[in-house]
Amino acid sequence: MAGRYYEDWAVGDRIEHEIRRTVTVTDNLLISTLTHNPQPLHIDLEAARASEFGQILVNGTFTFALMVGVSVGDTTLGTLVANLGYDKVTMPAPVFIGDTLRAETEILELRESLSRPNAGIVTFEHTMYNQRNQLVCRSLRTALVKRRHPKKDK
Repeated sequence: MAGRYYEDWAVGDRIEHEIRRTVTVTDNLLISTLTHNPQPLHIDLEAARASEFGQILVNGTFTFALMVGVSVGDTTLGTLVANLGYDKVTMPAPVFIGDTLRAETEILELRESLSRPNAGIVTFEHTMYNQRNQLVCRSLRTALVKRRHPKKDK
């Protein structure tokens, strides 16, 4: 199992995820059609060329989902009970077809679960960068993660 248990984390831990991904036309078209997003900047080359970007802008939900997905193997694969929320999602730079993206994760907070002795709460900060090392996405993810050694009831 690749994911880490609650006890395996420490605030400040950092991971540079090995998986990188070059964004394709198919990636962008699939996420846009699967989510029924008709934004011309994502699916209409002529409209995109006429925009300030001059080219297709990759759907931000793809960038966000890829960032989280790339992190799973190193963080919560097999140890996740549930994702509790995503906060402060920002996309400070655009992503274009052909960009190669990489992700990093830092542990910001750990806290005991008050209702589940078999789990703890981990707050991850996920960041994604393009091939020019520009930050293209950032988000906090709060997850309920299994404990290696469940706490005993008092």
